[in-house]
Amino acid sequence: MTRRWPILAGGLAVVALAPSALIVFVALAMLGASPAMDCAINPPRVSPGATAVPNGWAGQGSWTSEQVGNAAIIVAVGAELHVPRYGWEIAVATAMQESALRNLGHLGEKNDHDSLGLFQQRPSKDWGIPEQILDPRYAARKFYERLVTLGGWQTRPLTQVAQAVQRSAFPDAYAKWQPEAQQLVALISDGLNIVCTSDGGDGLPSLEDDGLPDGFVLPSDAQLRAVVAFALGQLGKPYVWGAEGPDSYDCSGLMMASWAEGGQKIPRVTADQMRTGVAVASLSAMRPGDLIFIPGSDGTMSRPGHVGMYIGVDRSGRQYLIQAPKTGDIVKVVAVSSWSRQVAAIRRPKP
Repeated sequence: MTRRWPILAGGLAVVALAPSALIVFVALAMLGASPAMDCAINPPRVSPGATAVPNGWAGQGSWTSEQVGNAAIIVAVGAELHVPRYGWEIAVATAMQESALRNLGHLGEKNDHDSLGLFQQRPSKDWGIPEQILDPRYAARKFYERLVTLGGWQTRPLTQVAQAVQRSAFPDAYAKWQPEAQQLVALISDGLNIVCTSDGGDGLPSLEDDGLPDGFVLPSDAQLRAVVAFALGQLGKPYVWGAEGPDSYDCSGLMMASWAEGGQKIPRVTADQMRTGVAVASLSAMRPGDLIFIPGSDGTMSRPGHVGMYIGVDRSGRQYLIQAPKTGDIVKVVAVSSWSRQVAAIRRPKP
């Protein structure tokens, strides 16, 4: 279905998004794969069956406000359908390639068969009737419905997944849009204040709580001492998906609450915490309070889904972290060595 468009490319300027209005489609079914994922636009601005297009979006780089608004619809529908964030990136990259994020009607002689809309979906290929396909919310939903039927799509390259949905004559065309799609999705997600949580957990066999390491000493830095001390004060509390305390936590909720105790605001969810602060080069370069990311049961090395916090060493120099592991488990301290072979990234929230 892909057309050869003179698409507006270029880097995206990182500026604040300011939607003046947003009406979100209420999903009637959860399309995301298990384990469960919940996304919410906070505060909720929902109108059942709405078809209005968000307006007031700022342009980003060479993407106009209209194009960003269409991308916002794609992201909002994906969130409401419980499709994981990677799916939003695939959908936005696909629409970038197919229509330059424009809701295109029939272009006469220039039309590619009967392709229409943001994703250039074809009525003759069972995507719906023209009036439906030209509704951006309907088009996004139909894209996601086919996306989530693809086995292992969350771990496959973006261009492979997009091609499996679209059946394009140019199967490698989608890959070039991935960086811009990721950036635009991140900006829109922040602008809509979308919060997502997953019940995937650490994906590891249950480990015994090692407790406070022998000879452990809290950091001398006042802020890091407050962060680590707060985290340790939550030991034994149950993991509850989506919980931010004070009686229970999920993995990223514990990280956010601990850093808040130190006066530092960090994002709520693992995907966003992965971009906070600065990268730490290696396990040996860590300092207490650093966030360690692993794939977990529903992530990958490039898109980790689980996070813990480095707290320091014991008398022998062995490193430890604190984490909220999974449903049915409790906040506990474990050796960093139990994670070392699958560490995807390490971030320092405050340089």
